[in-house]
Amino acid sequence: MENPVQHTFFRYLTYSDEDEQWEMVCTDAGYTEVPPYTIYPPNKEGHPRIFQRVAVGRTLNEYQIIYVTKGEGVFETLGKHYDVKPGSIIMVFPGIRHFYKPIYEIGWMEYWVGFKGEHFELLRERGFLNPQEPFIEIGLQNNVLDLYNEIIAEVRDQKPLYQIVASSKILALIAEINACARRRAQASHAAQVVEAAKCMMVEKIYGDIDINSIATALGISASRLNDIFKTYTSMTPYQYYIHIKIHAAKSLLEQGDLSVKEVAYRLGFEDQYHFSRLFKKKTGIAPSQWRAFMYE
Repeated sequence: MENPVQHTFFRYLTYSDEDEQWEMVCTDAGYTEVPPYTIYPPNKEGHPRIFQRVAVGRTLNEYQIIYVTKGEGVFETLGKHYDVKPGSIIMVFPGIRHFYKPIYEIGWMEYWVGFKGEHFELLRERGFLNPQEPFIEIGLQNNVLDLYNEIIAEVRDQKPLYQIVASSKILALIAEINACARRRAQASHAAQVVEAAKCMMVEKIYGDIDINSIATALGISASRLNDIFKTYTSMTPYQYYIHIKIHAAKSLLEQGDLSVKEVAYRLGFEDQYHFSRLFKKKTGIAPSQWRAFMYE
């Protein structure tokens, strides 16, 4: 189910005997932007009944990892209360009751993936998925958001063997979350600012950004953000934003089912010709020629 107006997508999945032989399957995935003063979860009728009870309490038979990238909320499980903020990871474990929801007056943006299988049970036995540590503060991390988007793309397109590919990316997500948690204690403030800014840009890849708004959200001036970002990436924030847009355009063009005009529109370019000029400037090839070039 997808609603571009409300910035929402989710899908609950089936899996075959062949998929289960890998001992790991993706059961569901999606993202939802919950505006302030919205009953949670929105689009309730689109979710299976047990999933609808997230705000009042439920017990699932699968694992879930939820990543909140903006807004505020609460999470409770095993008698403990957690305050959810941007950059919070919520871990849901099968058989353990929990609830979470955004603050009604504030709302939030969430990404989630559900999964199950013997391989994940082995990770739990070895402590990499620990029900005693269901809440992790990793901050806004571009790599984590990229993995969510890659999993969601597999779920949306459902190409052959998508279950295997999505499940492997869930393993990568678990590894990246653990790595981020360890790096966060050692990371400098400047590095965290860059990662957070990248994350905000990825969320706006299908629209447009305001550098001043990003800087304000990070608690620094636009000029300071520009200096820090250029030091770490050799690009200004806007140059980086265009870079990830062009990278996304390459992927969309390679899929073969969208015209240049449709790719430009999907990525937030109002003018197809401006997009084409920019694409050629960055790649040396017109977007209409890119697909043929890739398969020569």
